Amino acid sequence: MAGPRNISVSEASRPVLPRHAKLKYDETRKVWVILAPERVLAPDEIAVEVLQLCNGERNVGDVADLLATKYAAPREAILADVVVMLQDLADKGFLTEAREKTT
Repeated sequence: MAGPRNISVSEASRPVLPRHAKLKYDETRKVWVILAPERVLAPDEIAVEVLQLCNGERNVGDVADLLATKYAAPREAILADVVVMLQDLADKGFLTEAREKTT
């Protein structure tokens, strides 16, 4: 049996939720959650914003650029925080690397 395919998140990574996980707003609890088989994770507001930008097309650097502009914050600090947060999600199996589409 193969182990989880953990990714190493870097500025060039194009992270995306794996097929088995969905970011969804829970109307009952009024919070965003990541739903995966037999697991639920309630990320904080900042994590939700980052995850909504992780569409498999943007890389981590693009996400940091968008957030640095939005919050008028230093890109390097944003990038460092985003990499740590996404790596934590990847280590828990809630994030994977976008694959190139083959047609």
